[in-house]
Amino acid sequence: MNFIGGDGGDDADDKEKAEEEERERQEAIREAEERRKEKHRRMEEEREKMRQDIRDKYNIKKKEEVVEQQMPQEEPNPLMRKKKTPEELAAEAEQEELDDFTKLKNQIETQVNELKTQIEGKCVMQ
Repeated sequence: MNFIGGDGGDDADDKEKAEEEERERQEAIREAEERRKEKHRRMEEEREKMRQDIRDKYNIKKKEEVVEQQMPQEEPNPLMRKKKTPEELAAEAEQEELDDFTKLKNQIETQVNELKTQIEGKCVMQ
């Protein structure tokens, strides 16, 4: 009955047991999620079969366009967007730099042209 001090072995065993229980719990959650997804997939297949039977019975064409148009209307989740590659990021940065240089170049050209017209107005060539 040595409650104080202990030999330290129990802590390691407890830790291993806790890790094993956590792995089992995670595996059970994953399996339950897979079963749920499979169940919903089967239910959707059954619904689609019923829909197709109704379409066939009443000679109705399936409206693919409506489904495609509704998808882009959803707000894109910024957390689920595709990550950009370093090449894409570099290309964007280069394009932004080009834009800044182009703006500066155009500004300088405009100022030079204005000065040129002012000088030509003041100087009369003989």
